[in-house]
Amino acid sequence: MSSPKRIQPMPAPLVNQIAAGEVVERPASVIKELLENALDAGATRIDIDVEQGGIRRIRIRDNGHGIHRDDLPLALATHATSKIRDIDDLEKVRSLGFRGEALPSIASVSRLSLTSRWHDSEQAWMIRAEHGSEPLIEPAAHAVGTSVEVRDLFFNIPARRKFLRTEKTEFNHLDEVVKRIALSRFDVQISLQHNRRACRQLKVAQNREQQEARLAEVCGQAFIEQAVFTEFAVGEADDGLRLWGWMALPTYSRSQADMQYFYVNGRMVRDKVVSHAVRQAYADVLYHGRHPAYVLFLEMDPAGVDVNAHPGKHEVRFRQSRSVHDFIFRALHKSLAEIRQGDSAAHAVQHFAARPAALATTAAGAYNDTAEGTARRPAYAQQSMSLAAAGRQGVAEHSRAYQQFMQPILSSGEVAKPAAGGTGDDIPPLGHALAQLHGIYILAQNAQGLVLVDMHAAHERITYERLKQAYAEQGIRSQPLLVPETLSVSEKEADFAESHRDMFRQLGFDIDRSGPQTLKIREVPALLANGDVETLLRDVLADLITHGDSQRIHEQINEVLSTMACHGSVRANRKLTVPEMDALLRDMEATERSGQCNHGRPTWIQIGIDELDKMFMRGR
Repeated sequence: MSSPKRIQPMPAPLVNQIAAGEVVERPASVIKELLENALDAGATRIDIDVEQGGIRRIRIRDNGHGIHRDDLPLALATHATSKIRDIDDLEKVRSLGFRGEALPSIASVSRLSLTSRWHDSEQAWMIRAEHGSEPLIEPAAHAVGTSVEVRDLFFNIPARRKFLRTEKTEFNHLDEVVKRIALSRFDVQISLQHNRRACRQLKVAQNREQQEARLAEVCGQAFIEQAVFTEFAVGEADDGLRLWGWMALPTYSRSQADMQYFYVNGRMVRDKVVSHAVRQAYADVLYHGRHPAYVLFLEMDPAGVDVNAHPGKHEVRFRQSRSVHDFIFRALHKSLAEIRQGDSAAHAVQHFAARPAALATTAAGAYNDTAEGTARRPAYAQQSMSLAAAGRQGVAEHSRAYQQFMQPILSSGEVAKPAAGGTGDDIPPLGHALAQLHGIYILAQNAQGLVLVDMHAAHERITYERLKQAYAEQGIRSQPLLVPETLSVSEKEADFAESHRDMFRQLGFDIDRSGPQTLKIREVPALLANGDVETLLRDVLADLITHGDSQRIHEQINEVLSTMACHGSVRANRKLTVPEMDALLRDMEATERSGQCNHGRPTWIQIGIDELDKMFMRGR
């Protein structure tokens, strides 16, 4: 057994190397810290030059306000910063960096030189630092701003250097950091060069068109073609939250969560509250196992978010996480709900604004052409069907109910004009039906070309949305159990259930406490009466205790409604007349989320005239 050792201070170089372990994982970590420093210095142009994936050399030059000559030694000292003065500053951090440990940590594991010219100085100065040696300061030639050069990363820690990957892999990680920073600051010009080859040249983006051009360069043209711009805000009385940015349509989902960029006050973060809110917003329109794509910016009072929750500043902690979660969910959920057929990604938001509010509740065949600048067609009232009735009537009755709903339209003779007889101005977004293909697809002609609709998938979404609306209007109905069920729980869970009986009643449960660790379930949500009530209640209890909220009941109810809608929708090989097909198209245009069925599959596709011309080589 070794002899006990006395406590003693660690040498400063060792302290810095330990700190570097938290801050500097690979070249990409160095790039992140140096770019954030450049942005905090007010830079409007940043040039990045790297060699061998950043392992051999990283050089970043900016045109910010620079560093004063007398402050250069402090720039390489631990916990020295110009960004934080007192505890009040720490509680409302507005800068990207604030710990004052990035440069000394990087310098402790590399050969670092820093050249800078203060904004009102005529002379630039350079400071060099290598592990174990005293920093040297000497005059240099440099414009206003700062250049930082980092060579031979981890040269003095072979064990860390061994964990670095190939040059290509390290550069890909580094490039991803540059992309994240580029998306956070459209007002900054950024260039990236690797092994003397230009990789990225991102110009300042001053308007929406230029911003979307940068988005296309970073995320790909396909993303911006399939994304809609969204913006929501609440007043200062409601925490002064503002969410804006681009969210991809559900049809542009990903197999991995590799195109999700979320910024809080300009800081790229990964946060469980944010991720859960986004997933919940997309839950009803995304195919299982797929991930949404987005570039979103949340702006809020800096005092409402703690950015000091992670050494690498990757995570934040919201002081009012529940309200932030609900705001993000409502904003994105509303955006997805408002996407109607015919709304291309480029003008979806403007198109929504031009439509009357009544459009969302118009019946099949009642498409209001006044929103499109043409003469008004007769509107037909929708025959509503209660959810309870749907449950009793079963699948066959529900299918017949839809036909009853369509009957006034079909018998009135007021159907959409054949596409061949209309002009481009009076053709609705999904056009007019031409024919039915193999009893599965509807072929329609609109102003852009050909529309192909999966009639079952489309009708399934329409039916599902109506069932949800009917259920929302009626609320969660309870059903008494013939024999109350007894549930064994922890004392903490029993205490919570006893003190929140009203909350459980709102969710459709009637619960009594029958012992220190026992609950008696007397009533359950009517639609879930035949399910696994015990497991559901345990999960709901866990959610409520942990998060103060639970969506499990609504999610399971929606699953039941989705199944009802699936079985109650028109089936494949069902022959539809042209008026019936047109009625279904008009209904799609007036239904929320009708671009996807309940399982996340697309309900329609557009084939443009240009695409058809290319297929047949017209114009060549």
